[in-house]
Amino acid sequence: MSGSTAAPEKPAQLDERLVHTSPLRKLLGRPELGSVVGAVAVFVFFSIVADSFLQASSLGTVLYAASVLGIMAAPVALLMIGGEFDLSAGVLVTSSALISSMFSYQMTANVWVGVLVSLLVTLAIGAFNGFMLTRTKLPSFIITLGTFLMLTGLNLGFTKLISGTVSTKAIGDMEGFDSAHALFASTLTIGGVEFKVTILWWIALVALATWILLRTRFGNWIFAVGGAADAARAVGVPVIRTKIGLYLGVAFAAWISGQHLLFSYDVVQSGEGVGNELTYIIAAVIGGCLITGGYGSAIGSAVGAFIFGMTSKGIVYAEWNPDWFKFFLGAMLLLATLLNAWVRKRAEATT
Repeated sequence: MSGSTAAPEKPAQLDERLVHTSPLRKLLGRPELGSVVGAVAVFVFFSIVADSFLQASSLGTVLYAASVLGIMAAPVALLMIGGEFDLSAGVLVTSSALISSMFSYQMTANVWVGVLVSLLVTLAIGAFNGFMLTRTKLPSFIITLGTFLMLTGLNLGFTKLISGTVSTKAIGDMEGFDSAHALFASTLTIGGVEFKVTILWWIALVALATWILLRTRFGNWIFAVGGAADAARAVGVPVIRTKIGLYLGVAFAAWISGQHLLFSYDVVQSGEGVGNELTYIIAAVIGGCLITGGYGSAIGSAVGAFIFGMTSKGIVYAEWNPDWFKFFLGAMLLLATLLNAWVRKRAEATT
């Protein structure tokens, strides 16, 4: 028609995947940013107040303290990203060591037989946690608290029943002990500085966890079930399999830590490990993991563990009362959580 005018065309919307993201926005979106800032602050602080903190020999000690925690913090971080907790992780480490030691000693077998039996039993306990969680629909807090209490009682009860004391028998003279010690508890000397092999285990587990999170379908499932399990299930994510897999990951790390505990000291005290599960969670939270799930990184858990190592040993190097350690750890947890929340808000504001 002669008098009609064509309606103006709407500008085509640009695909958000093609929108350029500035380096600053990418940096603000990283969950471990707050923990990195905190780690730098802790490092500078103890470098000033503790003269021996910067010595080369101190580096190996700090990294060892961080690695012992970091081995467990990495799978715990993945579990938290998946929206769950494991309050039995600390005593599970001790259970793993006790099973390996007592089976080897009582069966008079090569210690590697005990190590393998320990692996199977530890994984079975992890699978039990995941199975009970997905079948009963109870909160993971309740499920793993029950497992924590049962394992605490079993560790003490079986150790007293079998060995007559609260500690295991020495297995240092058994066949296979030296090779197992080399794998789980040896010391490497590099440039005159001693480094425990647990540092290599820690690096390997963090690298594996990061690859799983960022490069695999299972990593996408972890974020999905942690953010909204029902929505994830609706689009075909195997929620049950994912959560059981996460608990198996925690159990595997507990087995590694347990073997390190055993082959470092030859004997194991049945009451060890209680309370360590909170430290693993703290390291993950400091590293940027949300309590509500769906957000975090394995690298952040490594930074959180490194902060723990610097703080625990920095207080010693500064010749302070070690009672201050828990205060610093609590303050670091609070400050890191507040900083992480601020970083997320800034990242959301720039999108």
